[in-house]
Amino acid sequence: MSTPVNEAGTSTVTTPTDREIRVERIFDAPRERVWRAFTNPELVAQWWGRGNKLVIERMEVERGGHWRYVEHSPDGVHGFEGRYREVRPPERIVQTFEWDGMPGYVAVTTVIFEDLGDGRTKVVETSLFHTTEERDGMLSSGMEHGLNQSFAALDRLLAKLG
Repeated sequence: MSTPVNEAGTSTVTTPTDREIRVERIFDAPRERVWRAFTNPELVAQWWGRGNKLVIERMEVERGGHWRYVEHSPDGVHGFEGRYREVRPPERIVQTFEWDGMPGYVAVTTVIFEDLGDGRTKVVETSLFHTTEERDGMLSSGMEHGLNQSFAALDRLLAKLG
């Protein structure tokens, strides 16, 4: 279930422990631009929802801040939310993640933005779940496909911002 991560546009999804999902992706954009795309509500709305309409109801990018996104897709409306635990521009975000479809099942996601020094940025996103079953449920939900759709939209946005 893992693809090489040597080039931009290719995501690697691995399970380093029985409760984690790790995603790595290289973007053809400097770290500050990638950071902005992850933390500016107007930009997030253009890529996070897999190309579907995304309403940003809240996005308080600070420790303790609340975020809530609602995706309007052909198969229905899906809400996602959480709290920011750590925000260290432009290096790191730690936040909780909860989907309305499974209330009470909260993952903790750490996103690291690594400047590769050549105008590219490596994003490493690690989600820690409460149990192996919760992690496996996320993996079987189509998460990888949706993530790749969102990251393809992010690639297009980053190119446009350049």
